[in-house]
Amino acid sequence: MPGWYVEDGPESDVVVSSRVRFARNFEEYPFPSKMTREQGQSVLNAVRDAVLNNSSAAKNFVFIDIQQMSPIDRQALVEMHLISPDLAESQKQSGVLISKDEKISIMINEEDHLRIQCIYPGMQLDQALDLCIKVDGLLEENIRYAFDDKYGYLTCCPTNIGTGMRASVMLHLPALTMTGYIRNILDACSKIGIAVRGLYGENSEASGNMFQISNQVTLGQSEEEIASNIKNITSQIIEHERSLRDQLYKQNPYRLEDKVLRSFGLFTNARILSSEESLKLLSDVRLGVNMGIIKGISTEKLNEIMLLIQPGYLQKITGKPLSPEERDIKRAEIVRNKLGCSI
Repeated sequence: MPGWYVEDGPESDVVVSSRVRFARNFEEYPFPSKMTREQGQSVLNAVRDAVLNNSSAAKNFVFIDIQQMSPIDRQALVEMHLISPDLAESQKQSGVLISKDEKISIMINEEDHLRIQCIYPGMQLDQALDLCIKVDGLLEENIRYAFDDKYGYLTCCPTNIGTGMRASVMLHLPALTMTGYIRNILDACSKIGIAVRGLYGENSEASGNMFQISNQVTLGQSEEEIASNIKNITSQIIEHERSLRDQLYKQNPYRLEDKVLRSFGLFTNARILSSEESLKLLSDVRLGVNMGIIKGISTEKLNEIMLLIQPGYLQKITGKPLSPEERDIKRAEIVRNKLGCSI
């Protein structure tokens, strides 16, 4: 299984992934919400051709027309963090260009004409930013962006004007959640212009103790300043999370070990697992692996399982739509197979 989501990265005991996204628009077309179908198709063709007609980039990208995809395949791409939920639900001319290593996705005709996204495992915001800048430059060779000397890049939503950049990290914060200190983190982030969201970004819940933090301000700061700010805040959260993990273990090692190992036993032997329950159990197992309570399982293996048990991806690899109960049974079977349980 290729892709960033099954790789390990720096600070991976807390940081699952780092992502940078640029919002861009064509100078000569209205924003997607105001475009005609013909204009939408023209934008789609122009972006596709800018990449696939480039001799150095073409061999590394695949173009997918969203309108030609099944609902299951769309959902799977959301679960792989390669497209947004909004693009998956799009009824207009829209598409995505995805690099073969799946670190780059270029969404076409989402809220803006272009959403350029680069994502890496672990704490690698600088690498994601550098790659995003390179892709942005490649596209700008053929596309005139809507840009204002005073305000910067013009976007459909005013909150994205300026750099048009969102930098985000996905964090696994079980200790902060268990102790209730996560509320302090959420309050502090809101006061300094940092958004905290769930597993799939805006309007999603923090399933499995996964939280996504990102900048809210894009105007008046450079790309490097935004990335630096997110890195500094992330470093503080990592320190708090690790400190609380150690405190929980020192205060009562048997209680923490019992919680982790009970979850591991249920996770690896269950015959039926709902999506919500499996993410909660997986969070405990990930904590146990990171703290050395559970041996012989890699973070990469857990990342793979986290993707495989998502509803869309699960149905995609099964090759057919499944009822909720069938998904729950199949999910438990996948976990047992991946973790080597034969009972």
